[in-house]
Amino acid sequence: MPEDRQALLNGLRNIATQLRIDSIQATSAAGSGHPTSSMSAAEIMAALFFAEMRFDPKRPAALENDKFVLSKGHAAPVLYAVWAELGFMPREHLLTLRRFDSDLEGHPTPILPFVAVPTGALGQGLAVGLGMALAARIESRPYRTYVLMGDGETAEGSVWEAAQVASHHGVDNLCAIVDVNRLGQSQPTMLQHQMEVHQRRWEAFGWNALVVNGHDLGQLLDAFAQARAAQGRPTVILARTLKGRGVSFLEDKEGWHGKALKKGAETEAALKELQAQFVANGVKPVPPAPVGGPPPAPREGLSLPRPPFDKPIATREAFGQALAALGRLDSRVVALDGDVKNSTFTEDFQQVAPNRFFESYIAEQNMVGMAMGMAAEGKIPFLATFACFLTRAADFIRLAALARSNVKVVGTHAGVSIGEDGASQMGLEDLALFRATPESLVLYPSDAIATWRAVELAARHQGLAYIRTGRPKSPLVYSADETFAIGQAKVLRESADDIATVVTAGVTLAEALAAYEELKKAGLVIRVIDLFSVRPIDGNTLRAAARATNNLIITVEDHYLAGGLGDAVAEALGPEGARVVRLGITQIPHSGTAAQLLHAYKIDAAAIVERVHALAPARAR
Repeated sequence: MPEDRQALLNGLRNIATQLRIDSIQATSAAGSGHPTSSMSAAEIMAALFFAEMRFDPKRPAALENDKFVLSKGHAAPVLYAVWAELGFMPREHLLTLRRFDSDLEGHPTPILPFVAVPTGALGQGLAVGLGMALAARIESRPYRTYVLMGDGETAEGSVWEAAQVASHHGVDNLCAIVDVNRLGQSQPTMLQHQMEVHQRRWEAFGWNALVVNGHDLGQLLDAFAQARAAQGRPTVILARTLKGRGVSFLEDKEGWHGKALKKGAETEAALKELQAQFVANGVKPVPPAPVGGPPPAPREGLSLPRPPFDKPIATREAFGQALAALGRLDSRVVALDGDVKNSTFTEDFQQVAPNRFFESYIAEQNMVGMAMGMAAEGKIPFLATFACFLTRAADFIRLAALARSNVKVVGTHAGVSIGEDGASQMGLEDLALFRATPESLVLYPSDAIATWRAVELAARHQGLAYIRTGRPKSPLVYSADETFAIGQAKVLRESADDIATVVTAGVTLAEALAAYEELKKAGLVIRVIDLFSVRPIDGNTLRAAARATNNLIITVEDHYLAGGLGDAVAEALGPEGARVVRLGITQIPHSGTAAQLLHAYKIDAAAIVERVHALAPARAR
């Protein structure tokens, strides 16, 4: 072996030893954490960050850097130790791990500039890395993406969603590393160290699968070189490792997952054993510099022209047209589809910007993960599928919120108004999902004009946004010149004689307006509010309406009552003492026409009229 290579290997070995020492010291100081999961990955991290990845350690968030995602986020101590070794933070800062006043949380978060997305909910990192790798293709950027996973998390179906899509797209700038340390949290993993089985599974998904001894730095460097040279398909390095590597009473032992060593004799014994493993004649390597500079400045323009609609059109179709218009204006906008582009109308975007359209197929978790990865690279991703299918991706949506990721989600075919397809295809939980997601924007447009502006507002908004759209054609309520704003409701019918306020959005707005006309014939006048912005909600307008209409509010929604529009209104009015009567879906729905279902579940004009008559007859006189 050439002397310079041996010196490099010796240097990397010493770094790996230091990473183990730092992981133990940090977790022992914290009294909690995952030292053994960090120790198994020490050589992998040393090889990656000090010999393979091309990046500027002084600018960890630079767009030209190679990317790294720690999917096994519980191994955060070893990631933090790497950045201390790189000089980005003082080593003593590692001893603040998990403290309330520290940026070194128990699992990595984007508070740190070298963390793109928070990790810890296992099985999510590969999808995020895939999104990053695909984002590089848009501008032919040379950076590579690396994802470190644990073998236990490969039990998650989302891993294989990402694996098959990465293979299909031939993403050869993506390299996954699986830390096969054999032991899960409570018991050994399914395959343990059956490396040939791990390899066959990844190969079956079309990956270039390499098996190495994960503690042999020479094998790791050779595998990374092979991965870099591979063309037309992604590479996975299956690294056979031992949990707790380097400390005899921890190594490959069960019962140590998520358990810090006790301060005092136990920690001291482990550190003494590790200190003896440093070798002489080692040269500390310097990470290779990134290739090329930052990407060219994108074409930016998030102000849509005047909406083109002059007749009834489904809000899902209006979304497709708005997204295509946005794609023409701004090169940061990308679209992701779940094999429903001819129903969500994302195919309109594909026609105008095919290089920024990504087919995710029927794999909603992976689609959201990919969008997060793209957002981390400065893109503005819009993903669309039927609203009901978003529940499959709830954990990824939660992660996107924790990341404050600039992802835009559009749910189509919302509610019973989709008609004959039946309950399994009806999105009736989506408002609750996104309302419960921290710091999310939730818009619910009622016609094509409102949808056009909702897409524009969501694109401009920095952070997670959700737009709810429907299947049936919706009559035009607004003129093309109408303006909309986040946090603003629209009062469509109002007088000094209003006896109640009806608050609604989406398909039931037309029902509320029809009910207004019917009640007017009987001498009863109601106020009608379109709750375009469900979150943030227009509390001022709602409170003013409640005071003006005898504190009687009726909400109408094509959504289950729990967590929906009615709950949002009730929460906003709670301190005011207003009475909120909620009309919504209260049972598992059935197939039928849209009109039949709106009537059967009492969210149509007739149901509104009936409820107003029941609640406010005396007030009308």
